[in-house]
Amino acid sequence: MTEKESLRPEEYREPVCPFDPDFYKPEPPVSPIPVGRVMEKLDQYLEHDDQAAAGRHLDYWLREAEAGNDLQGELALRNERMGYFRKNGKREEALREAERAEKLVELLRLSDAVTGGTTLLNVGTVLNSFGMAEKAVPYYERAGEIYRARLSPEDPRFGGLYNNTALAYAATGRFREAAEYYHRALRIMEKVENGELERAVTLLNLADAREAERGEEAEEEIFALLEEAERLLKTPSLPKNGYTAFTMEKCAPTFAYYGWFRAAKEFREEAKRIYERT
Repeated sequence: MTEKESLRPEEYREPVCPFDPDFYKPEPPVSPIPVGRVMEKLDQYLEHDDQAAAGRHLDYWLREAEAGNDLQGELALRNERMGYFRKNGKREEALREAERAEKLVELLRLSDAVTGGTTLLNVGTVLNSFGMAEKAVPYYERAGEIYRARLSPEDPRFGGLYNNTALAYAATGRFREAAEYYHRALRIMEKVENGELERAVTLLNLADAREAERGEEAEEEIFALLEEAERLLKTPSLPKNGYTAFTMEKCAPTFAYYGWFRAAKEFREEAKRIYERT
């Protein structure tokens, strides 16, 4: 070999695992699913509270995403399935979805992206919903770091993050921090169209935290929180859609717990009327 001759990199660099036959296999082609259309149809099922149809829809498109090697589409579906199983009380299924979604974030290198942050938020919510608040807190805190680095401070996604973080803090006895995050959520949702729904949920969560922290001493404050939540849920301009109905159903048990049976009955009945009209 002369002085001017040199080896090309491929002549002296070996593969990381030269005897692994998988190293030589080409990447399988990706056949992406129509995520926008899939989510639009899912919203239609949920608008009518057709949980069975929503579940079948998610099952079908998950199989399609897996068959097409569409990891991004799969992640979108895993996030939706986390929420679906959580709302339907299916613990093991929700935890499996959470585990796979977290793995997909790593595979897709989204650990510092908003999508990754939202996935971590969803994983934390699954954990917190099934009594694992201590494990949920780090997920919420990491999601908060990503959101603060990537989103405007006024972005409405902070409302959900702060409310869920506060729930976990309250469940672990960190009441001062919980109150701070509930108030952060309220400030965000005051600026969002139809944010009355999320504000009502946050106020009822804050009432629960006050009761857990102070018991009967918080009675007057709890009454004021319930009164404001009821007012917000009766905002005339709220859209009569599935999300409004779902929120009313979600809030009704809290009103009943504090003895506000009339309000609980009204919201359940209104939710039923909305579902029947949609």
